[in-house]
Amino acid sequence: MIVEEIMNEEPYTLAPTNTVLEALKLMRDKKVRHLPVIDEERHVLGVITERDIKEVLPSSLQDEPNSPVFQAKVEEIMVKDPLVGHPLDFVEEVALTFYESKVGCLPIVSGEKLVGIVTTTDLLYTYIELTGATEPGSKIEIRVADTPGVLFEITKIFHHHHANVQSVLVYPDSENTQNKILSVRVKTLNPLAMIKDLRKEGFDVLWPNLPGVSL
Repeated sequence: MIVEEIMNEEPYTLAPTNTVLEALKLMRDKKVRHLPVIDEERHVLGVITERDIKEVLPSSLQDEPNSPVFQAKVEEIMVKDPLVGHPLDFVEEVALTFYESKVGCLPIVSGEKLVGIVTTTDLLYTYIELTGATEPGSKIEIRVADTPGVLFEITKIFHHHHANVQSVLVYPDSENTQNKILSVRVKTLNPLAMIKDLRKEGFDVLWPNLPGVSL
């Protein structure tokens, strides 16, 4: 999946000469927390966030719109020359940028002009959709040896039960570096028969772990 599939193509923006008060009002009215700052040709000059405003705005002045702080230009407090992405970047690469750089948004630029924005909320929604969590189903977690072909053997069992696999996540086993944990979401509300067959084939099913139920 690439960025242009999840980005907001019509982000709200500010000019560098807009005031802090105007930025705050726009954030509150449109319920956003990040605003790119652009020039007349849509070149990205910076980004201003709700956190930036809170850092320069003492709580005692939050209800005093005539304070000099509110009349300051956004160019005075914005993050200048921010990190940017491209519409054809992979979502995984953008997520890594968010993780490593501790940013909350990424202006998306093509031809040196702003064409969109991606936020942590966009990435969260994308993750939820990719895992199939919005659809009815069951999650099964299995500890497996980190060897080729193991996923094929597991999916054969799901195929035998005519269960569609909605998503597969793989993460390290904290107890043994030679193993992996597979988190598989399947389109069924009753996975007990599949769990029974998985265990019959020697797979270590970690979840669901149902006390008192013999599988």
